[in-house]
Amino acid sequence: MADALLSIVLTRLASVVEQQIRDELTLVLGVEAEIQSLTDTLRSIRDVLEDAERRQVKEKSVQGWLEKLKDMAYQMDDVVDEWSTAILQLQIEGAESASMSKKKVSSCIPSLAFGIKQQLHVIASQRSQFNFISSLSEEPQRFITTSQLDIPEVYGHLLGETCQETKSGPYIISIVGTGGMGKTTLAQLAYNHPEVKAHFDERIWVCVSDPFDPIRIFRRLLKSSKDNLLISIFGSFTTKIQTCIAGKKFLIVLDDHSQLRGVGSRILSTTRKESVVKMVGTTYTHSLEELSREQARALFHQIAFFEKSREKVEELKEIGENIADKCKGLPLAIKTLGNLMRSKHNREEWENVLCSEVWQLDEFERDISPALLLSYHDLPPAIQRCFSFCAVFPKDSVIVRAELIKLWMAQSYLKSDGSKEMEMVGRTYFEYLAARSFFQDFEKDDDGNIIRCKMHDIVHDFAQFLTQNECFIVEVDNQKKGSMDLFFQKIRHATLVVRESTPNFASTCNMKNLHTLLAKKAFDSRGIDLSRNRLIEELPKEVGKLIHLRYLNLSLCYSLRELPETICDLYNLQTLNIQESIIRKLPQAMGKLINLRHLENYNTRLKGLPKGIGRLSSLQTLDVFIVSSHGNDECQIGDLRNLNNLRGRLSIQGLDEVKDAGEAEKAELKNKVHLQRLELKFGGEEGTKGVAEALQPHPNLKSLDIFNYGDREWPNWMMGSSLAQLKILHLRFCIRCPCLPPLGNCILEELGILNMHGVQYIGSEFLGSSSTVFPKLKELRISNMKELKQWEIKEKEERSIMPCLNDLTMLACPKLEGLPDHVLQRTPLQKLYIKYSPILERRYRKDIGEDGHKISHIPEVKYSYSWD
Repeated sequence: MADALLSIVLTRLASVVEQQIRDELTLVLGVEAEIQSLTDTLRSIRDVLEDAERRQVKEKSVQGWLEKLKDMAYQMDDVVDEWSTAILQLQIEGAESASMSKKKVSSCIPSLAFGIKQQLHVIASQRSQFNFISSLSEEPQRFITTSQLDIPEVYGHLLGETCQETKSGPYIISIVGTGGMGKTTLAQLAYNHPEVKAHFDERIWVCVSDPFDPIRIFRRLLKSSKDNLLISIFGSFTTKIQTCIAGKKFLIVLDDHSQLRGVGSRILSTTRKESVVKMVGTTYTHSLEELSREQARALFHQIAFFEKSREKVEELKEIGENIADKCKGLPLAIKTLGNLMRSKHNREEWENVLCSEVWQLDEFERDISPALLLSYHDLPPAIQRCFSFCAVFPKDSVIVRAELIKLWMAQSYLKSDGSKEMEMVGRTYFEYLAARSFFQDFEKDDDGNIIRCKMHDIVHDFAQFLTQNECFIVEVDNQKKGSMDLFFQKIRHATLVVRESTPNFASTCNMKNLHTLLAKKAFDSRGIDLSRNRLIEELPKEVGKLIHLRYLNLSLCYSLRELPETICDLYNLQTLNIQESIIRKLPQAMGKLINLRHLENYNTRLKGLPKGIGRLSSLQTLDVFIVSSHGNDECQIGDLRNLNNLRGRLSIQGLDEVKDAGEAEKAELKNKVHLQRLELKFGGEEGTKGVAEALQPHPNLKSLDIFNYGDREWPNWMMGSSLAQLKILHLRFCIRCPCLPPLGNCILEELGILNMHGVQYIGSEFLGSSSTVFPKLKELRISNMKELKQWEIKEKEERSIMPCLNDLTMLACPKLEGLPDHVLQRTPLQKLYIKYSPILERRYRKDIGEDGHKISHIPEVKYSYSWD
């Protein structure tokens, strides 16, 4: 961790000199030499940090030395950041008063050098007392993980196959085992088993973690219930839960840990403590024993020797078996070490792990897994820093990958090397940690990318151990005000668990050294998350003084209507999230935020964007771009020209304000090569084909939505091969178009045609001219086509049409007389949904419809009456 912090400071010092040369700033005499001296000293200290990190566990004096070094590095980082920010302010505010500003900026360097130099001199002199060994770090690699577990015994008890019912209450099953045995994993597999899902009317999962809070647990139980209940804070929680589940078979999982009744119901508890088993009145105890020696070795072999040659396996097999034996049969330890050893390819590296002194540490037998420590020490310093930061999240938190990367970026943990953006570096680090088993419970998108995850509680404990003087999770109430002032002076990253009744607590805490503040009910900080806070009605204008701030999350703040103009003084701000808020207008000087990379403004009440947005060429995220009708103060379509780093999703609204094609061409959408999803929202007016033509996107586009297009003809780029990579297309409310564009040549996987009231007939022109029509289309939805009467496929020559179609939805097509036989009988259709289309429903009823036999082979067919 200290290594990564020093690397950040070294990078900043180099940046200071680079800025001085580039901007022709004159430093105070001798300052440049002082910077070089600091740099040399920091580099010499950094060379021994790998050894120091390893020795701190058993040598308290080394641990104390590292703590002093980290504290100094944080201070130095803040001071250099202030200096860089002052230079940035010069660039933004222009050259008129540059000479005076330069003098002011330069004069702050001696104070930095004097204060830090004194601390650094002491720390550097102490270094020689420890006889550290110099070493170098390796670059990260990417690996694959695997896991497997058998669960029939547990879900047998859940389903009642191996147990007797109790008259006094639900049957309680406790899974007991030491940390890292797989208790939660086993409970999850049982909880999500299809037979278990079908068996219970209600399934509720609650994580019971320290500190134990019955009120919070009851809240979670009620929130997890399918019944939409409004619960008063002062209500009888137990009574309300009993009412909620009365007469139903329910399954409640208390993870990491009740007087509830219900015939056939189950409570499944996971715990490390036998005392908890007795306390909850367990009916059946399932003890998770350590893996046998043979099982442990087999699991380790499966992971560690993945893709290794037979010769290499023979060479390392005996060492691997001895390493597996040291894991004492704990699956988490075996998996962690297996993933570590998969990256090691020579005998010496394997022997170093086997003979590591970490295995001799009594402290870790009680608290922390040696396997985790070994795997952590093998991480490059930058990734160590990213992992340890995760201690700021409460246990069992769902961690959103994209937000975690932005928080890492806000701490300057991610360094772009020119060929990779910081966000890409962050994704690489995340995948590396995931592959080493530091993250788990992955939720993935359709492309297989991890979007959310959790940390095992043992891994979380380890992260907290590493950051015991830096990261804290604190419960705040008004009674602790005095102690909180002192407390906040000593920490860098905090998550505040705030009771709903707590007023504006931020003013009660001295947060001058804080870099990260995460709060769900809620200021010198690098990242502030105030999302989902209904109490915030305005931000104080003093927010502009938080010059280090790089991440600000105000999403779902339903009472916040505007931002202060001083927010535009946050020159280092990288992420501003105002999604799902009622903010109506952004500050006019937004163009000063030249480091802004992510402006997340989906689903707000904004009517326009300030003109300066078009100058923010570093922007990668801009959910919504609004073409304004309010003249020169707000963005026009041409202000998109320089935003060529935009990626992900972009919705362009207000296209009815674009008067001609020449104006639309200024947006240069064809140059937005990183965009994946595009929405074009027109105003329904005629004569907009030229504008649409000029808005041709880059062929890399994956998803396109067109709303309210008012012309009768489609732009030419929708007719040919310009959409070569398009997978998802939705055409909505294009009411004047009498026909559909020829889309059969595209590799679409999902196609939606909605509210196109001008279309009365769909024929072969829709299919295009390729030999295989819609070759990858899986899902087709035709909805609210009030005038559509016929859909036919008349082919003179044999072509493959929709060979992958799996799902067809026909919604609210009241005049449509029939569906093409080819679609119904010559595609691998698995789902057919017909709703609010009376003619189709009568014709294709499986039991009595005249063409019911044409769909008899389709496994899942639903009509209006079966949807309600």
